[in-house]
Amino acid sequence: MAGYSGKFLRINLSTGQIDQENLDIELAMKFIGGRGLASYLLAQEVEPETEPLDPANKIIFATGPLIGSQAPTGGRYMVVTKSPLSGTIASSNSGGFWGTELKRAGYDLIIVEGKSDKPCYIYINDNSVQIKDANRMKLTDQR
Repeated sequence: MAGYSGKFLRINLSTGQIDQENLDIELAMKFIGGRGLASYLLAQEVEPETEPLDPANKIIFATGPLIGSQAPTGGRYMVVTKSPLSGTIASSNSGGFWGTELKRAGYDLIIVEGKSDKPCYIYINDNSVQIKDANRMKLTDQR
């Protein structure tokens, strides 16, 4: 599938719903790379009048077709959302092993939507995907 796993995760923090969906490969090839595909999906799924910090906004973690390969920059992934600074689409990228590990788990991207009532984190171990309580990880004010 030309560097794509063919699956992605949709995680709703408001409801706790976790869905695995099939990636439209033609769409992924048209908007190639994590930034292109995630920007397209965000524009399709988030209304223009949505405020950046509103639960209706989404944050998308997206890999591209070169993630996990030995190509230069083959370890970069994108994070795309509506920016609180500008109110427009914002994208950042990062490197390291995270994008490669997401791809090895079988996913090309994660769409996170909604808002949790309490601190949480997303745990992914291959086909096991869970939203876990992060209260024990709370930082304390050390002033």
